[in-house]
Amino acid sequence: MDKLHTPDVDNLFRAILCLESIEECYMFFEDACTVKEILDVAQRLKAAKMLMNGENYVVVSKTTGMSTATISRVNKCLEYGGGGYRAILEKLEEREKEGQKK
Repeated sequence: MDKLHTPDVDNLFRAILCLESIEECYMFFEDACTVKEILDVAQRLKAAKMLMNGENYVVVSKTTGMSTATISRVNKCLEYGGGGYRAILEKLEEREKEGQKK
């Protein structure tokens, strides 16, 4: 078993899947994370979307304020990672197309 796949992490992910609205997400994540941690994850998701849309590191850095090292890490995840960024961004795009923004 690797360091990430633990019963506690499984329980965390089950808890997140129980959240039913953006407001519930705000309530949970504001309690569980620092504001900086939440903003960092949101920024990485934005960078992943920009990279998937063909933007270069300079544009992503100027738009997000992220370092090129962090952008490079996000890009490596897009290219060689588990597919999490792609999966979530595709689902968001589908919902936007369907008009079901949550």
